[in-house]
Amino acid sequence: MFEGVIARLVAVARRMRRLERRELAAFGRWLQHTGNLLHLTVLVAVPLLIGLVTLISNALTELSFLLFPPLASGAYTLFADPEGRYASPRKFVVGLVVGACCGWAALGLSAWAPFFPTAAPVSPASAALSIFLTGAATWLLDVEEPAAFSTALLVLVTDDASPEAYVTSVAVFGALVAVVFSLWRSRFYERRAQYLYDTAQGDDHVLVPMRGDHDRAETTALFGATLAAAHDAGKVVLLAILDESAADADVDANADPALDDVATETAERLEATAETVRTRAGVPCEVVVASGAPVPTTVETAANTNCDLVVTPYEEKQGLLSPYVRGIFDSRYDTIAFRPTTGRRRWRRILVTVARPGDTAHAMLDFAARLAGRSGTLSVCTCIDAEVERRGAETRLADLAETVDVDVETRVARSRITDFIGANADAYDLLLVGSSGERSRASRFVSPPTFERLHDVDCDVAVIDRGHP
Repeated sequence: MFEGVIARLVAVARRMRRLERRELAAFGRWLQHTGNLLHLTVLVAVPLLIGLVTLISNALTELSFLLFPPLASGAYTLFADPEGRYASPRKFVVGLVVGACCGWAALGLSAWAPFFPTAAPVSPASAALSIFLTGAATWLLDVEEPAAFSTALLVLVTDDASPEAYVTSVAVFGALVAVVFSLWRSRFYERRAQYLYDTAQGDDHVLVPMRGDHDRAETTALFGATLAAAHDAGKVVLLAILDESAADADVDANADPALDDVATETAERLEATAETVRTRAGVPCEVVVASGAPVPTTVETAANTNCDLVVTPYEEKQGLLSPYVRGIFDSRYDTIAFRPTTGRRRWRRILVTVARPGDTAHAMLDFAARLAGRSGTLSVCTCIDAEVERRGAETRLADLAETVDVDVETRVARSRITDFIGANADAYDLLLVGSSGERSRASRFVSPPTFERLHDVDCDVAVIDRGHP
């Protein structure tokens, strides 16, 4: 009885660990959306910064609490849009200080100019003058900063501190916020692909099931090798799966000379392809010959050879994705189904179609950057239904383009995705599309994935599917 309780507790603990891993994986993929990352950063960084400033100001009684509103709004402006118009640490600090100085100047003018009424706590004329001076000064100095107008007005009501102390504190603590932002942007945000996106560090050990026509399989192997070659630790494993019926013909496979002959012949053929891969791509290439059910054997081989990406020839049956490719798509491994149509062995002009931001979009862009290299051209496109969606779509594509170290052209088209591809595919060597694996089966039934609607395309096609832990 006691052992039974222990066994149940162990089983519960294992389920909890699996649930925790799934939740962590889901959170990681949620964080790969740039918008989510920025929202989370604003929720964490801005309160911590304001808390730090408050801690310091409590020790310095001459500092006014009116320092905090412009710092908070300015910090939000920086972290919420780190590549935007106002995301300049220099403009942020100088703009705050210029605003405070303009308010101080307006306050000084009100002390001696006869046309400034002094009965009210804050003169309307001095408030208007401070805003005018701030607008003119930030415009002329090219340091336009929204929070500058806050400091310009708040300096007029600094009862607890002198205006000069307020201006000094704005400069000091504005610089503190700017330094933290600069470090975060340069050390993390601009390198977020390195920390957040799995494909930037992994997907360099590539398993290629050699299926179907030899030329198509060899082209697929070279495609996978090109991806692997982008990383120093890249390698390729070529897999041939013997016919399951032949494997079942005799229980003792070692006693079957015919099966041995088939395995030997297959290994020799794979070794010839492996030599081609080594020569052309410059990456290590191994050969594996196995027998068994295709999908489980492929997944098991990927695990045994420490591969993290499967690149398989694209297969169709009756116009739909074959059960084999569908089975690999449903596995835990990142998978690319490659459909060569042009006979190319190099892909320099690449088009990536993106439906929505997320880990699949980042993976496609990373793979495309590896293939194109520094000398290639890379375009990323999304399609919209109405013109009002254009600005948001452009922002999403810009966020994606920032995560790779190659030049990226972004295109927003107001058309159906299949129409856009049909009109532009002949200008590219390769088209990358997603597998729609994140959609439900019902959704895919009502609206088939884009790749299943692409029949006559004048370029090679690669269908990307992220693994399912």
